[in-house]
Amino acid sequence: MNATSTGALLLCRADPETVRPLAHLLREQMLLTRAGEEWSVLVPEGKPWRDTGPSGGDPEPVDRVLGGWATALAVGSPWPVLALWWDADRAGYTLAAGFRRTVGYIWLADGTPVGEDEAMRTFAARLGLDPVLDLQALEELTRPDPDADAEARLRGLLAVLTRTGLTLPAGLGPGESADRLRSVAAVQRGAERVEWAGWRDAVRAELDAVESSSLGPWVRGPRARAVAAAQLAAGLPLLLWGARRRSGGWATAGALLLAQGALGLAYHRARAATETR
Repeated sequence: MNATSTGALLLCRADPETVRPLAHLLREQMLLTRAGEEWSVLVPEGKPWRDTGPSGGDPEPVDRVLGGWATALAVGSPWPVLALWWDADRAGYTLAAGFRRTVGYIWLADGTPVGEDEAMRTFAARLGLDPVLDLQALEELTRPDPDADAEARLRGLLAVLTRTGLTLPAGLGPGESADRLRSVAAVQRGAERVEWAGWRDAVRAELDAVESSSLGPWVRGPRARAVAAAQLAAGLPLLLWGARRRSGGWATAGALLLAQGALGLAYHRARAATETR
């Protein structure tokens, strides 16, 4: 892999104020900025796909790192997360939305599609795209085209998403290196650095996010308790699986599930105790 050509973006269909609390829990240094009226973009400051694991194993591929981050952000959130990634050999995306199975697509560097057509249909449905015009444009990206390389395929994908309000700042796009993406994001108006500040601040950020949520019964009550219990039940095996596979992305997703589940139950109990005083 040519590391200098590797890049990654996390596109969240929510405003920065909504994304910020959960982004802190990734425990990664990132730059957060707006990407249109309904979207935000997270740009990694580091390059974890170049780091070896704690046992000195091979670096984790960029698509696996981004997939783990997208899953961790999307679980328990009402907004989807789209991870875009590229390196010297391939490019692609991973879409995460709640507890549903992630969907993704890959193109080789020369633009050869190697994904499943069904992925595009699922992608369109989960983002609420037009089932005729938008889906037709997406399906064009799955057909052979000698004039379209992997970067052009991703740009075509982003062009479709502009109809949902996505507007990436100039310079934040497929083919740019991680260093270039970071420098461009840093000078955007309203850009802010998101970094891990310890569990105390993470808990406070999570509670702030819950209190400002518009999910209603999903925040408190029987449904909220059921979701928290499901997060705990899913988080532990995912964390253990990620640890065994030395997959930092999936281990992070498991840890975040556990944290969200525990915080959800703690929040419900704390609010109930407050109301009885």
